[in-house]
Amino acid sequence: MIVKPKIRGFICTNAHPVGCAASVQQQIDYVKAQGALSNAPKNVLVIGSSTGYGLASRITAAFAGGANTLGVCFEKPPTERKTGTAGWYNTAGFHAKASAVGLYAKTLNGDAFSKELKQQVIDTLKADMGKVDLIIYSLASPRRTDPETGEVYKSTLKPVGQAYKTKTYDTDKNLIHEIALEPANDDEIQQTIKVMGGEDWELWLEALDQADLLADNCKTTAYTYVGKELTWPIYGQATIGKAKEDLDRAAAAIVKTKASKNVQAYVSSLKALVTQASSAIPVMPLYISLIYKVMKEEGTHQGCIEQIYDLFTDKLTQAQPETDELGRLYMNSKETNDKTQAKIKALWDQVTQENFHELSDYAGYHHEFLKLFGFDVSGVDYDAEVDTLVDW
Repeated sequence: MIVKPKIRGFICTNAHPVGCAASVQQQIDYVKAQGALSNAPKNVLVIGSSTGYGLASRITAAFAGGANTLGVCFEKPPTERKTGTAGWYNTAGFHAKASAVGLYAKTLNGDAFSKELKQQVIDTLKADMGKVDLIIYSLASPRRTDPETGEVYKSTLKPVGQAYKTKTYDTDKNLIHEIALEPANDDEIQQTIKVMGGEDWELWLEALDQADLLADNCKTTAYTYVGKELTWPIYGQATIGKAKEDLDRAAAAIVKTKASKNVQAYVSSLKALVTQASSAIPVMPLYISLIYKVMKEEGTHQGCIEQIYDLFTDKLTQAQPETDELGRLYMNSKETNDKTQAKIKALWDQVTQENFHELSDYAGYHHEFLKLFGFDVSGVDYDAEVDTLVDW
């Protein structure tokens, strides 16, 4: 079939298999051009491996470090009538490229929060890879089923303490407008922590440890975004912020409970980018459109693969990586420094419906959004018939 993007709100409901594969190839080409990693991990588990930062981590580990990689994701395969998800096609593209150069790559598709999927990972590691020396935790889910009780928790994007009004950009309606978010109640805060906090990360490390699959001195990191003044009310003093505090708690707990293995656990604070998760968060389409404008002018803009390659080079492959005052691997200083933030704030105060496209880089935002789903990728003929029934 010929596949054109079908955009509904902040999501694209289809994906282009050839475009996704081409996007994966571009990322592979980037890391190979940067050169091989020193002290690279050899057995890597990526929990949330099919899109965004998780996919970039898998690509970097494999194609810059020569690692065996086991991925975990939750994606829909294609049918005769519908395309698969972008993550499905990304994974297929990754598998094909890894196989072509003799790299071990396997992906398990299912609920990463479940005991069953954790057991599948354990069985696969024991059969194929052995102990892991790096575990990437990069899940983004709006809900989680507790593996012990079966209770379903749902995350909420709300401020904590007081209501919050701010500007946002509605990508569906091409409209700058003000939004008002009411403060979360205690139950909404606790449910968000259950979904987006560190509990499941801890459960993964415990399951791997009980199965004797943690290598001595292994590292693990969970990805997060913190932001600064403009995004703080939705990312910091907010339900998501409470979940991020729980990630810090979990990192410290993992280090303490896995001391016999000398496990190093870090929260990695990364740059704001267009991802399937950030597109759904109020404020972010406007904020990201403005930071893309400023950071491209400064020559400091990076996408997922550039950020993650630097994270591996500067932090994850170092014996004792430098951290910030909270113990995090802080990678977004090019965005959050005072000079850059002052430029973004000035644009934020000026932006209106009339001047939005002039003051922002929404064209760049929209390009990156389409690229998430395999569209608007250079070198791809989108008028050509493609086989959408791609498997791994």
